[in-house]
Amino acid sequence: MATGLAFTEAGLGNKEVALREAERAISLLPAKEDPVFGPGMEENLAAVEAQVGEIDRALARVERLLTTPYGAFPITLASLRLDPIWATLRQHPRFKVLITGPEPKTIYE
Repeated sequence: MATGLAFTEAGLGNKEVALREAERAISLLPAKEDPVFGPGMEENLAAVEAQVGEIDRALARVERLLTTPYGAFPITLASLRLDPIWATLRQHPRFKVLITGPEPKTIYE
C-alpha cells in the first residue's frame, strides 16, 4: 500500500517520494468518500510530513484531525505525547502548546 511505501521512503530520506506516496494514499481513500478511514490516511500523511521535516504542514494537519471524528482510534493528545512517530514534533513550540492544552472538542459536520 502507498502508506507503507511512504513511511519506507521517509525512513530512507527520500522526502519527495515519501510525500508523493502519502498523498497518493489520500487520493485512493479521500475523507470525503470514506469519513471513517480517510482521515486515517491524512494522519499517516501528517506523520510522514513530520518525519521528513515538513513540521508546519504536519502540525496544521494534526490540529485539524484532533477535531475530526474518524475510525476506531483517532489521533488524540495522549497519542501525540506518547507515540514515537511524533517525536520529531516534540521540540516545536507550537506542538508543546498543543499537547499541554485541553483535548479539542470534536466537530461533527
